[in-house]
Amino acid sequence: MDLERQAEKRMMNVSKQDHLYEKTIASQSIYEGRIIKLKVDDVLLPNGNTAKREIVNHPGAVAVLALTDDNKLVAVRQFRKPLEQTIVEIPAGKLEAGEEPLTCAMRELEEETGYVASHYEPLSAFYTSPGFADELLHVFVATGLTKGESKPDEDEFVDTLELTLEEARELHKNGEIRDAKTVVALFAWENKLLREQLKG
Repeated sequence: MDLERQAEKRMMNVSKQDHLYEKTIASQSIYEGRIIKLKVDDVLLPNGNTAKREIVNHPGAVAVLALTDDNKLVAVRQFRKPLEQTIVEIPAGKLEAGEEPLTCAMRELEEETGYVASHYEPLSAFYTSPGFADELLHVFVATGLTKGESKPDEDEFVDTLELTLEEARELHKNGEIRDAKTVVALFAWENKLLREQLKG
C-alpha cells in the first residue's frame, strides 16, 4: 500500500471516529534531520480544550525475518547509541523517498548481511510508537537465501549472526534481543514453526 492510500485510509478512519479527532490548529517545526522531523502541534481536543503534541515524522521503515534453509534466523548485532549498548536485531532500514517497502527490504537484507532471498512474503505492518511518531514499519519473511557479500553503510558496523530458535529465545531472555520489531519477528517465527508442526 503506497503512502497516498495509507493517508486516505487514515482519513476515512478519522471520519468514522470523529468524536475522538484532534484538530490541528497550529504547528511549529522544531527540527529537520536526515532521518526524522520534529514538530509541535497545538490541537483542539474533543472536549473543547487545547493541548500540545510533540510529533516525530519518519519516512517509514522495513524489517526482514530472514530464515535459512536449515531454519536459522539471520540477525545482526550492532551498537545503538540511544541505548548506549549493543543489541541483536533482525535486518532493517528506513525507506528512501518513493521507495516501495519490498524493494527496501531486499536492499537492506543484502546490504547488512550479504544474503539475497528468492522469496519474500509480507508478515505485518505496524506503527512503532504511535504516541509520538508516525513511523510505519513493514515486516517481511525472506526465504530461499543465498549468501553473498554484505555492503553496510559507511557509518554502519554490524556482525551477522545465524541463530536457532533456542539461541534467539536465550538472547531475548538475557536482554540482547529487546527491540519491538525483533521481538515481534521472534514470536512470528515461533508461530510459524508451531503451525508447521501441527500440519505434521
